[in-house]
Amino acid sequence: MAAAPGASPTIVEYFEGEDFYRCGYCKNETGSRSNGMWAHSMTVQDYQDLIDRGWRRSGKYVYKPVMNQTCCPQYTIRCRPLHFQPSKSHKKVLKKMFKFLSKGEFSKGNNEEEPMDSQMDNAVMDDFVLKSKLDIHSDHRPLGEGYNEVIENEVEKKEEKLEDKKTKELNQSHAQKEKLGSGEPSSSVKVVASAPKPGKGADLSKPPCRKAKDIRKERKRQKLILKSQTDKLEGFQVQHEPQLLPSEKPKLNQRKNIEDFIFDILPEDAAHRLEVRLVPVSFEDPEFKSSFCQSFSLYAKYQMAIHKDTAAECGEAEMENPPNGPDYGYGSFHQQYWLDGKIIAVGVIDVLPYCVSSVYLYYDPDYSFLSLGVYSALREIAFTRQLHEKTSQLSYYYMGFYIHSCPKMRYKGQYRPSDLLCPETYVWVPIEQCLPALESSKYCRFNQDAKAVDEERIKELDRLRVLYKRTIMPYNVYKKRQKGPSDEAIVQQYADLVGQTCSERMLLFRS
Repeated sequence: MAAAPGASPTIVEYFEGEDFYRCGYCKNETGSRSNGMWAHSMTVQDYQDLIDRGWRRSGKYVYKPVMNQTCCPQYTIRCRPLHFQPSKSHKKVLKKMFKFLSKGEFSKGNNEEEPMDSQMDNAVMDDFVLKSKLDIHSDHRPLGEGYNEVIENEVEKKEEKLEDKKTKELNQSHAQKEKLGSGEPSSSVKVVASAPKPGKGADLSKPPCRKAKDIRKERKRQKLILKSQTDKLEGFQVQHEPQLLPSEKPKLNQRKNIEDFIFDILPEDAAHRLEVRLVPVSFEDPEFKSSFCQSFSLYAKYQMAIHKDTAAECGEAEMENPPNGPDYGYGSFHQQYWLDGKIIAVGVIDVLPYCVSSVYLYYDPDYSFLSLGVYSALREIAFTRQLHEKTSQLSYYYMGFYIHSCPKMRYKGQYRPSDLLCPETYVWVPIEQCLPALESSKYCRFNQDAKAVDEERIKELDRLRVLYKRTIMPYNVYKKRQKGPSDEAIVQQYADLVGQTCSERMLLFRS
């Protein structure tokens, strides 16, 4: 039985459940346990199906935590970008980046950085083959091309809005001049606040603080003004608006989406320029090849500064032979963040049939004040939304593992709406429904249907595919040719973990 011409099947070596080892989250020396396999090659569809069963990759090593045994259960989490709205803290990071780019202003205090998955190591830079099968949208254009086009469209939209705004302001300015010339007062005249008078506190150079009672009164007054305006608009009874000072004008409830922040137009005299480039992980790609040395130097600097790796542990040997780039736009990519012609961060992502999977981020520690962990996650969410416009089935953003038992790793739950994967039935459950159970128990079955089972559970082990002595065969044929003790228990364990579909499609290497 041979592989179909042109198709490169997934080939894996499975390792029987490992012994307990040191946990990277709670630091328990013998608390963590997982199953793993080495991927000699892997198709994007197989990896998509595997992460939907709780697997995760680090370089070419693919692992799945033993959820009911490990000290810190790691639940696969995905965000739904199509319905995502940035929180106040997310907006704060985006505004901080815009302020830095436009004016060069920044504050190095109170950074809202997010921790990286400490399980990751320099294996992330290893050559991991993510190839597309021929049946996956062969009409897809390269993602780099589509990505650039979408960004250009976003910029064009912003520029059009900016032009409209300028025209409107110009018209208002002319109207204002006409009113002033006729002796009529203008409601658009800015009132310049005078300098505050010194207070009576310890620091006489500062004005007295406003009382909380006064602040509440002011908020209440603003709400009443806004309600009055809204009621008039809803009833189509607006005849004229009260002349309010600029500080008193109510803001209509127009929620800005993530693109409004990310693709906001910088002024012509902006202090800095940021460019995000999507580069396939391939030495055949000229951009990847030309930026390799700079990218690797940044990676080594990050690992040594943040994760305290030695120079030897950041060896370039792991990066010498990356695979060919993905066909039809799927596979492994680097999102390079270029600030004024210099790479300051690299997001390692996998573009799969139904999602963008965030693998790792490394960045220049000198720019940690920009909260690059948060910023890159928001950029990747926006990127997923853009890809969805090209390929409707690609509509999720996978953030790796959510670890509720580790408070520092709960930040992923702030990207709403999001879902957690049930570790027993492999169905997605909104995180809001999972959190109460996780408060009382580290390990939880999220599916509330007690009768529900794993739909991909193994029904026919004999249909599992094996690669034995360079020949592809079903497991029942392999058993007859096998020499030595039976390995059926290990093969059964592997099949249960990958599921029926993947077991029939992937090749399990047996020596």
